[in-house]
Amino acid sequence: QVQLVESGGGLVQAGDSLRLSCAASGRTFSSAVMGWFRQAPGKEREFVAGITWSGGRTYYTEPVKGRFIISRDNAKNTVYLQMNSLKPEDTAVYYCAAGPTGRGPWVSPSSYDHWGQGTQVTVSS
Repeated sequence: QVQLVESGGGLVQAGDSLRLSCAASGRTFSSAVMGWFRQAPGKEREFVAGITWSGGRTYYTEPVKGRFIISRDNAKNTVYLQMNSLKPEDTAVYYCAAGPTGRGPWVSPSSYDHWGQGTQVTVSS
């Protein structure tokens, strides 16, 4: 049973930083893609950033490029999302996801098999 547990969300002001963590357990992830998605009220879940567990290849959605950094610590089975220069439009529930490499586009939720419960990020103006 794969389990993903997010943490690190909270209420911050515009311009502040937060670091989200996703602790993975239950299996090895050597051939996985780890993704961060977010969902704001009334909107569809959208891709934020992804990273391959083995090689550390990364990909970001355009609105967060230059502000967010995704990384992983293989020894701790943990993926991070460092969020800098936060904006009110970054407000959403952030989800961690895991899926096999090669299934499909990283930006598609259907490419992922396992999801965390989500952590709320609220950015006030």
